[in-house]
Amino acid sequence: MAPTLRRPSMADVAGRAGVSYQTVSRVLNEPQIVRPDTRARVLAAISELGYTRNRAARALKTTRSSLIGLLNDGSSLFGPTETTTAIEAAARRAGYSMLLTTVGPDADSSPQIGAELLGTGVDGILVVAAHEGMVPAVASLSRSTPVVAVTAVPARNPEVQVVGVDQHLGAHQVIEHLARTGVRSVAHIAGPQDWFDACARREGFEQALALHGLDGTVVGPGDWTPRSGYELASELVRSGLPDAIFAANDMMAIGVLHALHEHGLRVPEEVAVVGFDNTMGAEFQIPSLTTVAQPFAELGRLALERLLCMLEDREPPPGTPSTLPPRLVVRRSTLPERTH
Repeated sequence: MAPTLRRPSMADVAGRAGVSYQTVSRVLNEPQIVRPDTRARVLAAISELGYTRNRAARALKTTRSSLIGLLNDGSSLFGPTETTTAIEAAARRAGYSMLLTTVGPDADSSPQIGAELLGTGVDGILVVAAHEGMVPAVASLSRSTPVVAVTAVPARNPEVQVVGVDQHLGAHQVIEHLARTGVRSVAHIAGPQDWFDACARREGFEQALALHGLDGTVVGPGDWTPRSGYELASELVRSGLPDAIFAANDMMAIGVLHALHEHGLRVPEEVAVVGFDNTMGAEFQIPSLTTVAQPFAELGRLALERLLCMLEDREPPPGTPSTLPPRLVVRRSTLPERTH
């Protein structure tokens, strides 16, 4: 008879690493307090033995499941997808598993979905709240469990923690850069106005115009797709082009580049173009696209840390932000900044 395979235990890991059971537990739960060389030995033993934590046993012992719920709208758009991926990676590094649930277009289903998610025994929930349709889900969940919303707007409910990227700042960075290149007029191709990022980018654009004394107009809204960017840019060609076009995301900016090319207009000599998100492939457009990069990996870590602080009833470390700054990436779709 073949021997019965036994799942490796923490005691096995301790024996392989030459440390105590308690040290293994600390590496799994509070790795920052363990000496780096000891931590490395334990992690090597875990890898060699193929050890995985017994979630059911841990839940019985600690009343915590080490399972976190992640709620989004199932969008395949770059921003929500990158945010979801970053959160899942941060949770895995921290020793948590992620249960992903999506909310469809029917907001009335949010309470039922929330109840189902809570019924899985998750310790807390992160919500990628990209647009108005996610607000009912946040409100429903926050009544009975710790919730952190990843969004561009302040919390409407004091029970909900909010983290995000400063979309206003990103728009300001774009307009400041364009002003320094000598641009005098800018059109903003806005995103859908029920999306929080789109609204914040538009508001930042309008504020920055006044700050830098530029002329500007808002067209759209578009729907985040290259097609909508193409169509709205084509309308601008017919009605009168500004010196620059700032699209609310890179996909619409790609459509803008295509429309300008079709009309024989040179970018950036005749019209500068800027996007937002720094999507994969932005640097390989012709010309390469100036855009705004968002710190998605850092955002995932921040969201998870904020939720863990709620679960452990502790304050975030001093100086921990709620909003992260984006970064302008200047490429060839805009002119060089002038030196004085």
